[in-house]
Amino acid sequence: MTVKVNGLDYHVEIWNDDKSPTIVFLHGFTGSAKTWQRIAGSLSDYKVVLVDLLGHGKTAVPEDASRYVMELQVRDLHDLFSELGFTEFVLAGYSMGGRTALAYAIAHPERLQALILESASPGLKTAAEQVERQQRDSELALTILANGIQSFVDKWENIPLFDSQKKLPFEIRDEIKQERLSQQPQGLANSLIGMGTGSQPSYWNHLKDIHVPVLLITGSMDLKFEAIAGEMKTAFLQVQHQIVEAGHAIHVEKPAEFATIVDEYLRLNIQGGKS
Repeated sequence: MTVKVNGLDYHVEIWNDDKSPTIVFLHGFTGSAKTWQRIAGSLSDYKVVLVDLLGHGKTAVPEDASRYVMELQVRDLHDLFSELGFTEFVLAGYSMGGRTALAYAIAHPERLQALILESASPGLKTAAEQVERQQRDSELALTILANGIQSFVDKWENIPLFDSQKKLPFEIRDEIKQERLSQQPQGLANSLIGMGTGSQPSYWNHLKDIHVPVLLITGSMDLKFEAIAGEMKTAFLQVQHQIVEAGHAIHVEKPAEFATIVDEYLRLNIQGGKS
């Protein structure tokens, strides 16, 4: 379905509309709602909501990169959830979607029952790190615009972060590739510039202010994000960290295990969860 929010069309998929609680999933960079469909199929006891973030999938692709800043993405999501009538829900996000979910949790804690962060980061701690990352993201954005999606995806799928995905069955790897290839160069480039890790605010000092239960999920082969989650764990008030034998994208590499972890966590930690 398409929902118009602040003048832009957002693509949303809703599974099991008659169930509760509600879980909203936010995808990572180069992803879309499609990345969560196996997970949605495994969580049949929940209303599952899949959103294409700005510049991705079937959601609008504004030409102005300043429209993609994290604050405006969070505003769009808040208005989208209001339009859909969601007043209380679980928010889950992977990588870029995890950063976005964390930003939303800080801005609108009253809406959330729990927060699930898969391979996510609160951003960079210093201004110097942010400037350096902004420069790298801007260079990558220009490369995408200059050389096109095919060239970008050929390189992106071979970065070390995704090495573990090379062991997946061909049909799964092809699904991932086709999802990446379906993106629009302008959308990816503007997403990097507007809400990349270097451009977003640092949320490290806000973690202690999140009072809902938090589940961190990381892969044992993704040492960088396992370490980030370990540090985040010391700041949250209610937190659990699950490490899965996988790389960066646990929900893709181990979908059944990922869905089970989410289900068991919510049954134990949110009011209205199944018993």
